[in-house]
Amino acid sequence: MIFITVSAYSQSDRDRNFSREYVWGIKKSTTGGLISGFTFKYGMKRSDRHWQSFNLEMVNVKHPNETRETSVITGEPFIWGKQNYLYAIRLQYGREYVLFEKADQQGVQVNLIGAAGPTIGLIAPYYIKYASDNQFNPISEPYDPNNASIRRSAVMGTGHLFQGVGESNVTVGLSAKIAMSFEFSTFKSSISGFEVGFMVEAYPKEINLMPAQKNRAIFNEVYITLTHGKRR
Repeated sequence: MIFITVSAYSQSDRDRNFSREYVWGIKKSTTGGLISGFTFKYGMKRSDRHWQSFNLEMVNVKHPNETRETSVITGEPFIWGKQNYLYAIRLQYGREYVLFEKADQQGVQVNLIGAAGPTIGLIAPYYIKYASDNQFNPISEPYDPNNASIRRSAVMGTGHLFQGVGESNVTVGLSAKIAMSFEFSTFKSSISGFEVGFMVEAYPKEINLMPAQKNRAIFNEVYITLTHGKRR
């Protein structure tokens, strides 16, 4: 009975003419942390082996010289010398080509992807907590390399999550990527797999993430995104 049900579902899934797909992802890149950010893709079918897509990414872009340290006072982590975060909101239009189509209930589907579009960059101040004369009442303020009161040994940790976002400066850039995706789902109506690729992102001027280091206006990254979604 179970075999008949699965077989019937497989036949129905194979015969359906899917024209839309919705894919969510968790991204890890060479310019981000353990989790760089999150992605969403809305795809529309143009032909059996050709799709177009609208993509949204929200990621944290780090300076390559960032090093996480531990406060000698509290044991909390912080990054010495970091002055700003860069949160990138990427909007991309893409094309996707099926190189190898997955057989029914087995195999791997391989797609070639190209996409490009504008980026909204939020440059938010990096808050740190440091000990004042009263250690039980630490000061929390944006890191300033010219502030002599902020000593490395006095740092107690960082500000709370997303502190400083409301004080962000906004810049606009462009991003482009080329990638390959691999799908392992049993049925064509579901999407599970990963995407690996290379992305370049450019801004009009250098983004000041760490004043004492060489900053850049162009960021290159290699990335992998774990994906999950569905087709209709």
